[in-house]
Amino acid sequence: MLLLAFDIVVLLCLAVQFAIAGYFLYLLYWLAVLPPAAEQVPLPTSDLPRVLIQIPVYNEPLVVERALAAAASLDWPSDRLTIQLLDDSTDITSDIAVHAVARHRRDGVEVVHVRRADRSGFKAGALAAGMAVCDAPYVAVFDADFVPASDWLRRAMAAMLANPKAAFVQTRIEWGNGRYNWLTRAQRLMQDAHFAVEQDVRARRGVPFQFNGTGGIWRRAAVEEAGGWSHDTLSEDLDLVLRAHLKGWNGVFLMEPHVVGELPQKIDDFSAQQSRWSKGFVQVARKLIGPIWRSDWPAEAKFVTTAQLGQQLIFPVLVAGVVALGLSILGHGYLMGGFRFFLWLWIATMLVVLIGMTWGAYRRLGRGSVFDYAVTAASVPALIVYLAIANAGAIVGAGLGKKTEFNRTPKTGS
Repeated sequence: MLLLAFDIVVLLCLAVQFAIAGYFLYLLYWLAVLPPAAEQVPLPTSDLPRVLIQIPVYNEPLVVERALAAAASLDWPSDRLTIQLLDDSTDITSDIAVHAVARHRRDGVEVVHVRRADRSGFKAGALAAGMAVCDAPYVAVFDADFVPASDWLRRAMAAMLANPKAAFVQTRIEWGNGRYNWLTRAQRLMQDAHFAVEQDVRARRGVPFQFNGTGGIWRRAAVEEAGGWSHDTLSEDLDLVLRAHLKGWNGVFLMEPHVVGELPQKIDDFSAQQSRWSKGFVQVARKLIGPIWRSDWPAEAKFVTTAQLGQQLIFPVLVAGVVALGLSILGHGYLMGGFRFFLWLWIATMLVVLIGMTWGAYRRLGRGSVFDYAVTAASVPALIVYLAIANAGAIVGAGLGKKTEFNRTPKTGS
């Protein structure tokens, strides 16, 4: 009976992984058949709205000055632009920020240094506190390590103003340290697939897609109708997106303009970041999967969103499946023929997903040679196995309702 239980666990784990693979095959199918995205509309030449730029920081001494300088350089009428430095820092970041804010204010830029008595709600709490003291109808968000080009705001706002039902505009992210080491190269490959395939396809199919927490603009009316920023999950951005969609809003994704950010350069920092994201997705699923399935969304949107939220299960399911398969082999004394077939099918499917998701994005963005692609792609499976081992327990804990603190990813300014 125990041996049968191990065999059932193996089959269930394979079924979950094939279901998640089906989500990525769905993306690849639509990537191949969808027409190119429509050209961007021009920005109106007059009567531009007021825009608030929010930069949440927590102990970011190496990047805070650069972040303020980039925001201050955005091409927008100065009388209709406010920059908030949402500073929850407990180190010298605040001292550096005071002088940087004063310099920009002397240059005629409206920069406000917002300090809170405590860090309650973490990033979501800081964003909500900033919005409470400024009534601008549009709010752009940049993490401390992100640097937009001077024309970023004009191009992104053009897309927002052209779509009155757009709750947010998300732009693609480039990575300034994408070639720093093998880890950042692997991350960039995966992130390129996320933006150039997943985000782009979902947006063009008209199903909910992710706001990435930075490099985007929110419409205040949508934020308020959705209930505002909430900190009861670690993925406050995805939580707000889905609540806004449930209220009838949508989103816009732009491949260009892009914004440049920074990837974790150390494996421990990368693991901590991925753990936070994975736990956040699971927490959002616990919170919103019921309302999503009770909504009047089309079936495609419900299934695709469920798959997006559930893809983090790949990590604990992979670990459980390997352990159960090992125990099955030990118990039977051999690898069962059915399992052998499914394992070969699993390998073939995962290779199709890996190459399909990454190669198209790699070529589209002109990243380099086929050899460079092959070397980088070969490191991705090992990285996924590492994440499965490192984060499986935390993901299960999040699924069971365990709360954890928001841990920031260190920035170097590279």
